[in-house]
Amino acid sequence: MKILAFQGSPRIGGNTDTLLKAFLEGAREAGAEVEKYDLYRLEFSPCIECGGCDETGECVLEDDFSPLYPKLFEADVIVLASPIFFYNISSRTQALVERSQACWVRKYMLKETAQKKRHGIFLSLGATKGKKLFEGVQRVVRYFFDAINAEYQGGLFFRGIEKRNDIKKHPSALKEAHALGLSVGRGDPPETWPLVRTSTP
Repeated sequence: MKILAFQGSPRIGGNTDTLLKAFLEGAREAGAEVEKYDLYRLEFSPCIECGGCDETGECVLEDDFSPLYPKLFEADVIVLASPIFFYNISSRTQALVERSQACWVRKYMLKETAQKKRHGIFLSLGATKGKKLFEGVQRVVRYFFDAINAEYQGGLFFRGIEKRNDIKKHPSALKEAHALGLSVGRGDPPETWPLVRTSTP
């Protein structure tokens, strides 16, 4: 089991990072092979809509994200973790989503067939307690996973997390993330993963 994780908060060691680490600890305990990238430690551009990938499905931008394309296709599970900023994912997470344009071209313009079925998980938290806090971002995340040929399974979402280390004070968040990591790392069927499923179109 290969798990590729992207941490999209500028606060390394903050709430989002801590939540993701709990998930990855569970996955490692279960024997999964894990790779994690902090997006704010990478130097890369969002998509510039140059059309350079239209003929080949290969992004022409050369930066820290370039070597990650093969990893997207090798992974069995891709985990995206981002805090909510103004009811949106972070800017670096959005840049990652935009860089999947080349993958979208492969799938929908060049009609390349995925070599294996992959799955996507979204971990997120936000300071406010709005009922629709995670609705809009899940639409974005769903289409990101679709572009890279990963089936979005759902995720874990926590409201009212604002100050540093607030996630550690939550009664169940880290335990839930660890349990999810264990289940995914063991190779349990996705339909049994202990996460929040969504019908957001």
